Amino acid sequence: MNWRREFPIIFLGIGTFLVFYWLPGGDGFLRAVNQGVLLVHDYAKEHVIFCLIPAFFIAGAIEVFVSDESILKFLGPKAPKFASYGVAAVSGTILAVCSCTILPLFAGIYNMGAGIGPATTFLYSGPAINILAIILSARVLGFDIGLGRAIGAIVASLFVGLSMAALFKESDAKRLGQMACPDNLNSRPIYETISVIATLVLILIFATWGSGAGIWNDIFKMKWYITGGLGILLGIELSLFHGIRSLFVIMLGIVVAFVAFFTHSPELSFGIGTIGLSIVLYFAGGLPRQWFESSYILARKILPLLFLGVFFAGIFLGRPGDDAGIISKEYVASLVGTNSLFSNLFASVMGALMYFATLTEVPIIQGLLHSGMAVGPALALLLAGPAVSLPNMMVIRSVMGTKKTIAYVTLVIVFATITGEIFGSFEF
Repeated sequence: MNWRREFPIIFLGIGTFLVFYWLPGGDGFLRAVNQGVLLVHDYAKEHVIFCLIPAFFIAGAIEVFVSDESILKFLGPKAPKFASYGVAAVSGTILAVCSCTILPLFAGIYNMGAGIGPATTFLYSGPAINILAIILSARVLGFDIGLGRAIGAIVASLFVGLSMAALFKESDAKRLGQMACPDNLNSRPIYETISVIATLVLILIFATWGSGAGIWNDIFKMKWYITGGLGILLGIELSLFHGIRSLFVIMLGIVVAFVAFFTHSPELSFGIGTIGLSIVLYFAGGLPRQWFESSYILARKILPLLFLGVFFAGIFLGRPGDDAGIISKEYVASLVGTNSLFSNLFASVMGALMYFATLTEVPIIQGLLHSGMAVGPALALLLAGPAVSLPNMMVIRSVMGTKKTIAYVTLVIVFATITGEIFGSFEF
């Protein structure tokens, strides 16, 4: 018997036994497990169809249609810092997605040859520099917190990216040097690539558009008509630029329109459209099939870790607005009632572990402020929470390794803690 192979199995068995042996009993723990299940349910219902699926297709398109040279030109280690970090931050701002939806896009540009600095700037800026969330923070939590969040998030994205580039300069150069640089299969005009990716990005933006005041709410009422129009535009682009037979595209459009008209279910219509698009791309062969396969590989790699992380986040911290996790929100508020270094650090760490869907951090922090949370820890939580989460960490580790993931999360926590401490020292 090969005992070297048996030792991991033995340790896993002992660990599993101890977990179940010391498993807390009672209704409290069962409610916490139920919170984990419900959070996964909410995440699957609200974010997978409209957020992650478009994100996977965008990431796959970037990997297949965007040349290595383009990635290296704008985000590579030899690109001018002003350009590379500016592009990374602006790209994240335009997307305005949650900490999990940004992951496929981050994995795509990182694996394509982006330097670790611009890639992690993009990773942070996507969920953190959310214009709508910043506006909502200013209106609900106060102008001072909204302004602090806006400035802090922009500075944080640059701080994290530049720090990661400095810490892992040698290993990142080695990684990029070892990457295969195949002949560029994409000889199509650049406007064809840009138009398809831009359409996918707009579908992601409008499919996830939330209600608000004024023009925001007007767009919200029209979001599915706009999304449907963008779907038609994508079909036209597939026919014109990628050789997909028009008959297949028209048939898919008719099926989706039929389902939407008779079911009035955006989820079902969007899901059928996604399945149909996948089938069309696969049987088209060539670059369209590569696009589908690249998107599929990213989804297969990321989704299991994502759901597992969301489940455990729900067990420990409950769902947004529901205090049934193992760690009570009242207990959290009691620990962050002052502007001490410990309170800011605790808020940053808890924010880094929690999962926030886009915009949900605002009402949660509003409730904590009413429970006695100080403004410094509130800003620290706003800077760490939307940008990092337990499921986010698990996926990042699979992309760039344990050491870099620990460094990234630590930098986010440290910056959020220091910023919260500084912010809380001012009297507003």
